[in-house]
Amino acid sequence: MQIEHLGATFFAVALLHTFLVSYFAKLAKKFEKGSAAEAFFHLLSEVEVVFGFWAFLFLICWSLIDGIHPVIEYQQSLNMTEPLFIFCIMIVASTRPVVTVARQFILLCSGTLLKVFKINPVMAQFSVLLILGPLLGSLITEPAAITITALLLYRMLDKNLDSSLLYPLIALLFVNISVGGALTHFAAPPILVVARTWGWSLSDVFIMLGEASIAAVVLNTLIFALIYRKKIVQMLMPIEVDQYPMPKWVSLSHLVFLAAIVATSHYTQVSFGIFLIFVGLVTVTKNYQDQLKFKEGFLVAFFLSGLIVFGSFQRWWLEPLILGLNNVALYLGAIGLTAVTDNAALTYLGSQVPNLSDLSKWALVSGALVGGGLTILANAPNPAGFSILSSKFENSSLNAFKLFKAALLPTFIAMLCFYIKIFILAQF
Repeated sequence: MQIEHLGATFFAVALLHTFLVSYFAKLAKKFEKGSAAEAFFHLLSEVEVVFGFWAFLFLICWSLIDGIHPVIEYQQSLNMTEPLFIFCIMIVASTRPVVTVARQFILLCSGTLLKVFKINPVMAQFSVLLILGPLLGSLITEPAAITITALLLYRMLDKNLDSSLLYPLIALLFVNISVGGALTHFAAPPILVVARTWGWSLSDVFIMLGEASIAAVVLNTLIFALIYRKKIVQMLMPIEVDQYPMPKWVSLSHLVFLAAIVATSHYTQVSFGIFLIFVGLVTVTKNYQDQLKFKEGFLVAFFLSGLIVFGSFQRWWLEPLILGLNNVALYLGAIGLTAVTDNAALTYLGSQVPNLSDLSKWALVSGALVGGGLTILANAPNPAGFSILSSKFENSSLNAFKLFKAALLPTFIAMLCFYIKIFILAQF
């Protein structure tokens, strides 16, 4: 129990650290550029580094208390499939051929929309991107979807973007991605980790969560577009057709590798082997490539690895809390708990609780999905999206308070959509 309390304490410190990254960024500027102090505080200002950094310190403290062998055994028992998968899928999804296909798809859909409705082209592209991008996560997984969506969104953002639009925008992206993967049982991490344990099939997930997922993504995007319509038109630029033609065989080969890595995501050695072959393909086709995003992928994987190290040490307080709540309270509680712990970790712990009713299971997972945009750590793909958009933020750091505040409205809309589906429509 002593180590569990120590793990929970370090986790709480890491959580507090995520709210202070902007402070460390300002502190780093007070020291001479290139100095050790400047480098150290700049490191602490990188939100993707936070949980890995504190997890490392926790493991050192644990080894000093109990020796190195229990720590090594614990590390060996951890399943690091998800961080490795996200590392690979983020790099593949961010390549120019894949983004080119996504761009052409968005332009095709927005062009069709413009033929039906007389709206601003930028507004059409933005709406299509923030609706179809997250929903695409139900097929290609959420990490791939947020990577592609964030890359295309990055190209739309003006250099003089108003911060009053930036935080609501990234909050919308996070919330939509979190709920947009709920059409299938293999794409959203909170569903993926419990689907096999609870025997959920594709049809079960789509029937119980699919309608609410689509409604939440569409409503959130349309309401956002209505509220910020003037700023969207003024501060966002249209997605342009790629100036450099991309051979179809290059795009097709990249999509095949993307699908293969997704299909083998549970077989780490197989999926990573496919990824290594893909890196070879990129080398051969370098004339059609941008630089691979190894740094961004590594930082996101490091972030998630830290969360996994801390995950099991939260069971002692999470499990009794879950058991003590009724279905509606569990739903609302899961939304709140997701803000302070990864939603996949929350549902995984819930799957270990015996004798949960079917309604309680759906309530727990729905709440975890809805709360996935409240903080950077609430949903595993969030750090991937932020790493792509980070240069648009002041000091390239995320203010956790501003994100939480901006995410309240889209989270509330998603909460209503899933509440109506789970607790009202499911009764009929």
